[in-house]
Amino acid sequence: MAKNITPRSQNYSQWYLDVIKAGQLADYGPVKGCMVIRPSGFAIWEAIQAQLDRMFKESGHVNAYFPLLIPQHFLEKEAEHVEGFSPECAVVTHGGGKELEEPLVVRPTSETVIGHMYAQWINSYRDLPVLINQWCNVMRWEMRTRLFLRTSEFLWQEGHTAHETYEQAQEETMKILEIYRKFQEDYLAIPVIKGKKTESEKFPGADATYAVEALMQDGKALQAATSHNLKQNFAKAFEIQFLGRNNEREYVYTTSWGCSTRMIGGLIMSHSDDDGLILPPKIAPIAVAILPIFKNDAEKSKTIEFAESIAQRLSEHLDPLRVKIDDREMRPADKFFHWVQQGIPVRIEVGPRDVDKGAGMVARRDIRDKRSIPVDSIVDTVVQMLEDIQNNLYQRALQFREENTTTVKSYGEFKQVLSEKGGFIRAHWNGSAEVEEKVKEETKATIRCIPSDEEPLAGKCIFTGEPSPQEVLFAVSY
Repeated sequence: MAKNITPRSQNYSQWYLDVIKAGQLADYGPVKGCMVIRPSGFAIWEAIQAQLDRMFKESGHVNAYFPLLIPQHFLEKEAEHVEGFSPECAVVTHGGGKELEEPLVVRPTSETVIGHMYAQWINSYRDLPVLINQWCNVMRWEMRTRLFLRTSEFLWQEGHTAHETYEQAQEETMKILEIYRKFQEDYLAIPVIKGKKTESEKFPGADATYAVEALMQDGKALQAATSHNLKQNFAKAFEIQFLGRNNEREYVYTTSWGCSTRMIGGLIMSHSDDDGLILPPKIAPIAVAILPIFKNDAEKSKTIEFAESIAQRLSEHLDPLRVKIDDREMRPADKFFHWVQQGIPVRIEVGPRDVDKGAGMVARRDIRDKRSIPVDSIVDTVVQMLEDIQNNLYQRALQFREENTTTVKSYGEFKQVLSEKGGFIRAHWNGSAEVEEKVKEETKATIRCIPSDEEPLAGKCIFTGEPSPQEVLFAVSY
């Protein structure tokens, strides 16, 4: 157990911050709530961004960029939107030494400014669909912040599309939700549940919000990404109209969807242990670290040359940038410890004896297994090991979720499970916003989603006993 990391069992919140510090992922900036993402953390974000960007482009989307500053009156055009975001807005009132005629809002999200531009770009049904994504930063003035999970400024992607019909917008909304599911499970190795948000939990201004929900090791839920069908709400607010096939002016149907650096927080809390960070191979910026171990110049030359030969072999099967030789002159234990806390999936140690044997000591980060592998077999072993680690992390997280998902039939059982075990709770709910709010007030648990990938099974609301069409997913969340 690492001395610089608080055990999860003692203080989970402090453990989380300790893992970030030990892994050199991020730090707090001089402005309250603002995060400095260090190179190791930003490399993870770049890996996330690269894969998601490819998935978006494969589904027909293109990237653009929209302004950071939004005229204040833009947010006031969509009443529900401004009500939802006003408390979180950072507002610029002066520029160039003078008070501005109209305050400018630092974007909390970009539906309004993008809606303004779409109104100028879209004229005919032939201009549709518009499928645009942007990678940017946003600002939401958070009172209680935590690195990656909730910061005032954060990095994200936000997609904004416009369609001819409601059905096309809904198809887009669900297509993106599936992309998020696939990315979370196939790359981050985080099992998620897809579903629809309740009215009280949906995005301000949306007709419907869908999300992928994950369960962290402390039994709390994390909303990993969201996809919104905005119907014509923003189209009407910003006059986004087109000449339809019937030669009449119609409003477009729009969607928006996004995920952020919060995913790095989810990655940490899903897989890491009391020794530090653990990264899934598919998203780890460095998949293999090769560590030459030496005491003098003669040993240094021999072990580094051997390490380079292994790196060359691996680079024929892996991206060379994901194979790192650490030839620093430092104590072997410190070198091992550094890469353990960086969460690198596979570590290969080579000392003078390993060189003489023509082998490397190959270590797995996820299960801390270590064994000597002949150099002629090392490539096949490492490639298979990376695949095994990816699968093991997903299965381990899935098993945890299944063991910590409980179905309850009464409100008394609900409160008991929540206090003694936590995790996801499946329960029937009568669809009432009053009941939803009452449960939240009494237990702090919210309805994370109404699951969409399962057959509805009717029952009785745990709170009122009234009929309920299907179970919903409750949890205390981040």
